[in-house]
Amino acid sequence: MKNMKKSSFVVSALLAVILVLSACGGGSTGGNGGNAGTNNGAGNAQGGTKAGENFRIGMVTDRGGVNDKSFNQTAWEALKQLEGDTGAKVKYLESKTDADLIPNMNQFIKDGYDLTWGIGFLFEDAAKTVAEQNPDAKIAVIDTVVDLPNVESVTFAEHEGSFLVGVVAGLTTETNKVGFVGGMEMPVIKKFEAGFRAGVAAANPDAKVLVNYVGDFNKPDQAKVAASTFYNDGADIIFHAAGGSGNGVFSEAKDRAKSGKKVWVIGVDKDQALEHGDDVTLTSMIKKVDQAVLRVSNDLIAGEFKGGEVTVLGLKEDGVGLPETNKNLTDEVLQQVEEFKQKIINGEITVPTK
Repeated sequence: MKNMKKSSFVVSALLAVILVLSACGGGSTGGNGGNAGTNNGAGNAQGGTKAGENFRIGMVTDRGGVNDKSFNQTAWEALKQLEGDTGAKVKYLESKTDADLIPNMNQFIKDGYDLTWGIGFLFEDAAKTVAEQNPDAKIAVIDTVVDLPNVESVTFAEHEGSFLVGVVAGLTTETNKVGFVGGMEMPVIKKFEAGFRAGVAAANPDAKVLVNYVGDFNKPDQAKVAASTFYNDGADIIFHAAGGSGNGVFSEAKDRAKSGKKVWVIGVDKDQALEHGDDVTLTSMIKKVDQAVLRVSNDLIAGEFKGGEVTVLGLKEDGVGLPETNKNLTDEVLQQVEEFKQKIINGEITVPTK
């Protein structure tokens, strides 16, 4: 009888341990449906505690959405990397309209998140409003500046990187016609256009640049029409700075490739050849949004959040530029790109911003 009681006690104890361990388990998921992506727990490093496991970081997208294959997606991938590296819990909220920006940011603050990201220049007014109303909340923004002590701002010298892909376009075009498709006609996107124009002119003064703004970052159908018009007018290369709308430019190029017509697209923000293939992607103008998100978020975890500061990342800081791999560019083109890059870094060339 004693042995039976003892055995029963041991079994009960083992079951209790199993239940506790099961309760501690968890995994993270990114939301594909609805408005949000969630994380159900980031856990500990095996054999130890991860540095960021007690931190929660939220990210709000603009209306381009988290799967825009561009700006927002790059930022979210960085936060997912942070989650794996540090154990920090991460989550995103998508803004379907501009009216969602403030409520989405406030949701993270209401839920006690340690840092709230606003991704894109459309957050300038929203982040300012939220930061003023919540002075104890830590906020970080990309592509805009909010001059408040609880906001850290990161911007990029897009015009410098765009100058380099303009050089590529000017040296590569066979028709002396190239195109630029922008999202919204805003100062940051005008910087892309200005740099691209200057780069094309520096490399090939005879080349003409066609320009079209589709008015949004989530209108791929309109961008496809714009691209079709440019290609029909003789352009053989189009650089887009249009977020999710830019997928329409790639779609048009792929359709033409299927019918044997060779045209090119220059991607933006990330190496878009990884998504759309080398058959239509000439190169891309990289903005290292991922590195900016990782740097600021890691600073937060280390207790070094730099509220009130503005960081500008250009060619000198390796914040913009071409991808490491450019299968469609000749050594001669890459050499000239490098020469122009060094002249910009050395101050011999000042790239216009508008």
